Amino acid sequence: MRLRALVVLLLLANLLYFAWARGGLALFGTVPARLSQREPERLGQQIRPQLLQIRRDESPAPASPRP
Repeated sequence: MRLRALVVLLLLANLLYFAWARGGLALFGTVPARLSQREPERLGQQIRPQLLQIRRDESPAPASPRP
């Protein structure tokens, strides 16, 4: 009986952690750091973001010799 209770307790702990890690408990004020550290105000502070261009490298990297 103790083993069954331990398994159920571990299963509930895993489900609780999964919900917390996915941000499902944000309603209760508990959010992981990676989700709470978003800074949308930085997007508004950008200076002329339309001028940003992503370019490909012109020269291909040399092939490494196979050992």
